[in-house]
This record gives sequence, structure tokens and C-alpha cells, in this order.
Amino acid sequence: MAGQTVYDKVWSDHEVGVREDGESLLYIDLQLLHEVTSPQAFEGLALNHRPLWRTGANLATPDHNVPTERRSEGLAGIDDPVAHEQVVTLDANCKAYGVTQFDILDKRQGIVHVVGPEQGATMPGMTVVCGDSHTSTHGAFAALAQGIGTSEVEHVMATQCLAQRKAGNFAIETTGRLSEGVYAKDLVLAIIARLGTAGATAHTLEYRGEAVQALSMEGRMTLCNMAIEAGARAGMVAVDDTTLEYVHGRPFAPVGQMWDQAETYWRTLVSDDDAVFDRMERFDATALAPFVTWGTSPELGVPVDGAIPNPDREADPVKAESIRLALAYMGLSADQPITDIQLDRVFIGSCTNARIEDLRAVAQVVRGRKVAGRIKQALVVPGSGLVKAQAEAEGIADVLIEAGFDWRDAGCSMCLAMNPDKLGPGEHCASTSNRNFEGRQGHAGRTHLVSPAMAAAAAIAGHFVDVREWI
Repeated sequence: MAGQTVYDKVWSDHEVGVREDGESLLYIDLQLLHEVTSPQAFEGLALNHRPLWRTGANLATPDHNVPTERRSEGLAGIDDPVAHEQVVTLDANCKAYGVTQFDILDKRQGIVHVVGPEQGATMPGMTVVCGDSHTSTHGAFAALAQGIGTSEVEHVMATQCLAQRKAGNFAIETTGRLSEGVYAKDLVLAIIARLGTAGATAHTLEYRGEAVQALSMEGRMTLCNMAIEAGARAGMVAVDDTTLEYVHGRPFAPVGQMWDQAETYWRTLVSDDDAVFDRMERFDATALAPFVTWGTSPELGVPVDGAIPNPDREADPVKAESIRLALAYMGLSADQPITDIQLDRVFIGSCTNARIEDLRAVAQVVRGRKVAGRIKQALVVPGSGLVKAQAEAEGIADVLIEAGFDWRDAGCSMCLAMNPDKLGPGEHCASTSNRNFEGRQGHAGRTHLVSPAMAAAAAIAGHFVDVREWI
């Protein structure tokens, strides 16, 4: 029998059976819930008089629509009536069904994909789902984590299973280590630039090799978070000491003998030496430079010391036209150096880059400096209330406020235009989030994806700079 990949192992451990149509039923260990995609699912349960199959397998927190100001006012601080109704409905549903929720006034509230790992609710070898595409974040723990639709949220609530066809195995093999000033965000943007946004369709990515093994769990979560942007079903990283050290001692993690038993199993969650991958791509991390996206898709990115592509030199007419359209929307010119792009706003946050490691990197860059006068707003939004408290305890918040950054409460914030934090038409934003689609951060807003350190340096300079020269 051929060896198995990490994905193969987790899949086989959770496969309940195979249906006549060829789809498998997968048992789901954890479902994360938020205010946007859960109301219809709860309503479906109520209309059909169904209970939750396993109440303790659900964990909820509001994140997408919550404002990042006036948090002390709780629900009264939500001005938008739709957002208010969604958060109130989540509260009511969690109380009615006995689901553990970190509500808007709970210090543990935050972005679901920050809260799950932070609490130890996400553990190695789990199957994890959420009505949010970036659930792939949790794959950093060798968990099979996937975003699902609202009807599937209800299906998992009622049956604890998900119907799905198995994906192919795709290895991202890295060599070398990232140099100083280059981060996991740069690596994943480089990967997406090569693969394209559909390059990993119908596959699960496994990030492997020296560069990945050298990353912290925060860095690995960034890689897996954006696996979906390459078209992958999910992203995963094998278990090692770094994984176990992160999980140990967290509130939901096992203790004592249960920990010992779990660790024995978790250490098997590595791909076998003779495991077969359907596809493989190799990346040398050593020479990688910080990346910046210039267009309207995560695949449209180049190193910061490069320039915007010229469609007249693109042989593929379809690609050439897509470049022209992106340039028109972004208000940029072919062959324009990336460092010439002037910025209006900076957003540091999201489920991609709002953990304590990210904020430490930002503070390292901005300490003793000031936000440029042309920047209308430099917004820093921690991924959870606990991240915010830790940043304040470490003095990071003081450094950011002194530099002129706007220090906020936890939430999805300007990652997407579903709350008060939005871009204005035509504004350019250096963003640590995961998507730069047209209008993603606000109507006619222009988003450039970068690492937290790159965003911090851009806020100080007013335009993109190579952060490697700043640290």
C-alpha cells in the first residue's frame, strides 16, 4: 500500500462512508459560527424541528459586521440595522441552542479564524468547517479545514457530516529560509502569482519543506489562509514540535493523560516518505523579496523592487486584456515602479495578519517614526480581544498610537465592506488582508495586498518601500 499524505490520513480518519453518487460523508469535529452565515442555518433547524447533532462541536463569535469602535456600548454601538439584527440573532440562536459564544462584549471575541486556534478549539487532525471561505487557515494544524455554504452549515448542524468528493494532493515544496524582512505573506503571494487563482483547483495544498518548517504557527496560518486564493480546497501543514507547543495549555486543549494520547496520534500527522502527490511545485525561499499586488486579483503581484507588467509585452491576448482592465480600475500605468504607488490608507488586520506576531512586526518598523501626512488613515485592528490585550500589555499599542496609527477593537474591519471601516472611491490602500477584488474594501476602492511589515513601512513613507531597508 502506498504511503499517505497528511490530507489522506485526516480524510480516511473521518470518512463515514461513500454514497452512490461517489461523494463521501465526512464527520466534522468543529464548526465555527459567526453572524453572517449562521442565521439561515439556525432558522432551517427551527423550521424542521431539528436539534443540533452535537452542541459542543460548535463555537461562535461575531466578527464580520461588528464595528471596531464604541465596543464598550455593546449592541448599542452597532448603527447599521442589518448588522445589528445579525449580531442580535446570533446571540439569540446561541442561547436557544446552548452554543458557546464569545459575544461582542467578551474579551475573547474576535475573528473566528483567530479565535479558534487561540482558544485551542482548533486541534491537529480535526475536520473544521465554517461559513467563511478562509476557514482554510486552520489547516496550519494539520486539520482539514474548509469554508462551506449556508445550506452546508445547516447540514453539519443537523448531521455532523458533510458530503464531499476527495480532492487531489498538491505539494508546495519550499527550500531555504525567508530572509529578514520577508514573511509568510510574501511567500504565499509569490506562490499565488505563480499558480494563479485557479492553479490549485480541486486540490488540497500541503505546504512543506525547510522554509515552512521554520515558520511560526502564525506564519503557517497565513499560508493556509490564502490557499483558497490559489483555488485550493484547503491548505495544510504537517504536525511538528512547533504545532504542539502552540496548542499545549490552551483553554480547549486536552490535559494530562488525554494530552499524552492526543500527542501520540498528532505526531502521526505527517506525510509518509513514500506518499504520492498528484502535483508538486518547488519554491526557493532564499531569494524571495517582499511582494505587493498591483491588480484586482491576488495573483497579480510582483516583488516590491519590480514594476507593473506591460500588457503590450504579454503574448496571451486574454492575459493582456486582463492586465489592461486591472490597470484601468487601479488607476496605474504599465511599467510603473511599485515604489511609485502613492497610498491613501493603510489597513493592518484580518484573519490573514492580525495576530500578535504580526503586530510585533509592525511595531518594529514604526517605532520612533510617524505616519506620513498624505495617509488619511492608518488602521490597526487586532484579530481578537486577547490579541489586543496582549499588544497593549507589551507596549505595542503605545508605539502604534504614538506613530499616528488608529488602534481599534477586534473584528474583520476593512478586510471587506460589511462594517463601518471602508475605503472611499479611488483610494489606494496597503492591506494585510487576503483579497483585492474590485470593491472588496469599499466601492471603487483599490487594494494592494502586503505583509504587516510592508504595510507599516508604507504608512510611514506614504508609498510602497522595501521594508528590508528599514529593519
